[in-house]
Amino acid sequence: MIETNKEINPTEWGTLFQPFTHLKEEISRIIVGNEEAIDLMLIAIMCDGHVLLEGVPGIAKTTMIKCISDAIGLSFKRIQFTPDLLPADLVGTLIFDPRTQDFETKKGPIFSNIVLADEINRAPAKVQSALLESMQERQVTIGSETHKLDEPFLVFATQNPLEQQGTYQLPEAQIDRFMFKIHIDYPSMEEEKEIIKRVFNKQIIQKVVSKEDIITAQKVISQIYVDQKVIDYITHLVFATRKPHLFDLENIQPYIQRGASPRATLNLYRAAQAHAFMNKRQFVTPDDVKKVALPILRHRLILSFQAHGEEKNADDIVHEILNNLTAP
Repeated sequence: MIETNKEINPTEWGTLFQPFTHLKEEISRIIVGNEEAIDLMLIAIMCDGHVLLEGVPGIAKTTMIKCISDAIGLSFKRIQFTPDLLPADLVGTLIFDPRTQDFETKKGPIFSNIVLADEINRAPAKVQSALLESMQERQVTIGSETHKLDEPFLVFATQNPLEQQGTYQLPEAQIDRFMFKIHIDYPSMEEEKEIIKRVFNKQIIQKVVSKEDIITAQKVISQIYVDQKVIDYITHLVFATRKPHLFDLENIQPYIQRGASPRATLNLYRAAQAHAFMNKRQFVTPDDVKKVALPILRHRLILSFQAHGEEKNADDIVHEILNNLTAP
């Protein structure tokens, strides 16, 4: 493992990045298209961040997540969220053992490196609360004891944008815990033809990146240089969602009820570093920030009634800010 407390020379940098080149190649053998979504999920892993995937059923959301976990060699658990799910089904519970006359802790599926929370918006408030603690604190409470979760710990959640019956709106505090909200769309016609070929030609994904590689990359990414002008640009992007008039964006002011949180600023900074790493650079450019801005900001904006009335969505607002805010 490369030492991360010193400056990295070009030779070491190439050695460090090589496994992630193989990782993208390995995932592309199984998954057709969705290159941007895969890049964002890999960035989230390097930044130890959670991801919310939104898309209609049948477009390989679960398959993508499973392929990534297999290629990295991380433990993976899938939890199907339903209205009757209990917190104990997620985090575990205490079970009385008559032989020892004592309670034993039975850990739930949350004790895994990658947790797929399938249809997360179907779970009731108590389950969301239990998940919220694990996402933020990387720990869960069972009975009177607190248990640390494995590292890295990542929640990849999915939700269906069309079906509303039997669903619960995610709390704002929980939505803010997701680093990215990624929209997965239908494949193109050519991609769907390729999917047919690959489905009937079963391939086993190989482990090409170790957990140690991920942990090392997480530490190294923090060393990537970010100029003060880029930091200013990051903060301006976030403040433009809160006070658009300060940046001559009065036209979007009526559409925003509440802007992005300081967590968005931190995520933009960290994700831009990871994006630079993915592009084999040791410094961040404004383009790195732009590439990750939309999936970081779109779920953190609370829109006004006027925005809904005029059929404006968060993506429209973020695009307007990116197109009109001057980059360094």
